[in-house]
Parts: sequence; C-alpha cells; structure tokens
Amino acid sequence: MKVTAPRLDVIKPSPSLAVTARAAALRASGLDVISLSLGEPDFETPPNVVEAAIVAMRQGETRYTAADGTTALKQAIGVKFARENDLAYGIDEITVASGAKQIIYNALLATLAPGDEVIVPAPYWVSYTDIVLLGEGVPVIVPCPAASGFKLRPDSLAEVITPRSKWLILNSPSNPTGSVYSRSELEALGEVLMRHPRILVMTDDIYEHILFDGRRFHTIARVVPELKSRTLTVNGVSKAYAMTGWRIGYAGGPRQIIEAMAMLQSQSTSNPSSISQAAAIAALLGPQDFLASRSRQFQDRRDLALGLLGGIAGLSCRSPEGAFYLYPECGALIGRLRPDGRPIESDDDVALYLLEEAGVAVVQGSAYGLSPHFRISFATSPDNLERAITRIAAAIARLR
Repeated sequence: MKVTAPRLDVIKPSPSLAVTARAAALRASGLDVISLSLGEPDFETPPNVVEAAIVAMRQGETRYTAADGTTALKQAIGVKFARENDLAYGIDEITVASGAKQIIYNALLATLAPGDEVIVPAPYWVSYTDIVLLGEGVPVIVPCPAASGFKLRPDSLAEVITPRSKWLILNSPSNPTGSVYSRSELEALGEVLMRHPRILVMTDDIYEHILFDGRRFHTIARVVPELKSRTLTVNGVSKAYAMTGWRIGYAGGPRQIIEAMAMLQSQSTSNPSSISQAAAIAALLGPQDFLASRSRQFQDRRDLALGLLGGIAGLSCRSPEGAFYLYPECGALIGRLRPDGRPIESDDDVALYLLEEAGVAVVQGSAYGLSPHFRISFATSPDNLERAITRIAAAIARLR
C-alpha cells in the first residue's frame, strides 16, 4: 500500500545535499573524500552576531514571535534594503522565514494555481523547479548556455511567455554558475516584462555581497522601478554572514503576496527561531566592513581554482563573476572509458567517477538543468581546493 502523497512523485531530494551526504558517508567509512559539493561559506559567523544570540537567550527572548518575524527584525531588513539597494519597504511589505528556501516555497505555494507557468533560466538552483512542481505549477526551463554568459536574454524570455506565465525567477549572482546580471541586462529584461503586466518577478539575491573584479550588484526592482510593485526581492543572512545553520531568510514585496506568504507560514512552521532573529538583527545592523574582505578571499580562491582547472585537458570553465561556484564544461569527457572499462555517458557519470576514483565530491550539471557540466564549490580552504583539483586532474588523465 502506497502511503505517500502523489505530489511527492514529481520531485526529488536535493542533489547537492544528496552528494554531500554520500561524501560524508564515504568519509565515515574511512575513505579520504574532499567535498566540493556544498554551498556553505567556511568562515565563522561574526562574533557580534553570536554575542547577540547569547544576549537574547539570557534575556529570555526564547518564546514565540509573530509568525513571519519580529517587528524589530523587519525594521532592520527595511534598513538593509534602503542602505544597500535603495529600496523602500514598509513593515507590512517584509516577511521573514526559516531560510530563503522557505521564502521561495511560501511565495510559490501561496500564489500558484494548477498549470501556472514559472519561467526558470537554466542553469538554476536545484530547488526552484521542484518547489514549482509542489505548487502544481509548470516550470518553463530556458537554457542559457555559456555562450550567453549563463544569463537569460530578452529574446529568449519573450519567446517563452504565454497566457499562463505567472512568475519569472532570476538569480544573481547565480548558483551554480556565478554569473551576474549587469544593470543594462536587467533593464533589457525589464523592457520585455513591462509588456506583460501579469507576470510576477522573483529575484533571488542571496549571493549579493560575493562579487568579483570590482563588479557592482544590481537588483531588478531598483533598476526598473516600474516592476517593484510585482517583484519579490528575496535575500537572507546565510551566505554573506556565514549563518547557514541559523536559518533566516527574508523578502520584500507587494503587500498582498507578503500577507499570503505569512498566512501559509502560520499554518506550517510558524515563526523562525526567535534567537536566530535576534542574531540576524545584529548581522544586518552591525559592522559590514568584513564583507568586502571575505569577497576578496573568495576571488583569490576562484583564481586559484580556475588556474588549476585550466591545465586539465577535457575541461573548460568560464570565470564566475560572483558567488562561490565554478561550472566546468565536461563534454569532451563523454564517451571516454574509466579504468575499469565502464563508459562515461553523461555528467552524472563524470560526477560519480570523480567521487569514486578521485575522492572528490562535485554535483552533476543535470541537477541544474544544463549539461554537460558539473559544479564545484570553492567555499573551502585553498589547500582543499588544490588537493581536490589535483586529484580531479589525475583521475581525468586515467580516462581512455
């Protein structure tokens, strides 16, 4: 007798988390495995943030809060949006959840009707399409290859818009490619969207502070102010402040959508951790100078990893403009044979081979909707990167 709901038949577990769990299991069995699969900064949470959590606990801030966040945190988020993005949101236009993933989940589940279409440029973060499917929506995947900078072009957007189009999801800097939309590129997409006033825009800005080579961050609600009334600007403290485990995400957007998201959350998880909310206030309102320093360290790691990959025959990799991922193209490896005689037939096989033969965990490009690639996270130490990519090079050299 089947006990699971039919809606679970259309989704799959997070591939990046699955690879990370597989690597951890192999490591626990005694194998030397280097994981380059998880999108998590290896820096420590800032001391003032940790101290704010301790103070909150000592002061008894350990009880329920409003379902979608405290007024104090929403005010801090409003300050952040104004300070860094030149966006004005009232308290009733801001929502807080247990991570940016829950923000995205709430938004899509609260707005999608069966058959509504969500435009998703590929490569995409692994959870976008599955959340759309859980909401009985239809992901409309738009391939954005390296030749386009892994970015959605206006003509490609215009081609896929239909009367059922409900949302467009943008992610900049991007997971998994590190691509960053410029101001002019967002303006060009905005011109298309202005011709279709029914389409909502979700912009996932979680890697906002991790930019390279002097680039500036732009978000579409600021670049095209006419779209602000139908844009949900999603962010969180996980990546910039190394607070992945604290689980605080937030968004600013139209009051009607924010209210619907809050209602949904009130009947699911209810409020995010009260202690994490206090810590997030300290993160958003405290010192910000370390963000640039960490971004420079990520840039140094990017340059190290790119240099090492550049010496591997069979791989090519575009230089990411932000975030902390590389997305090497591995099509030249398809058709080769492993030392045990098994063929490499896909980027899934490439990722499996690197795990088994090199002891390096990466995530296959098929998980992100664009093959043949694989994703490397360089949110790890330079020593780990050098050891891992040296192993990758040796394993690829053994292919026939």
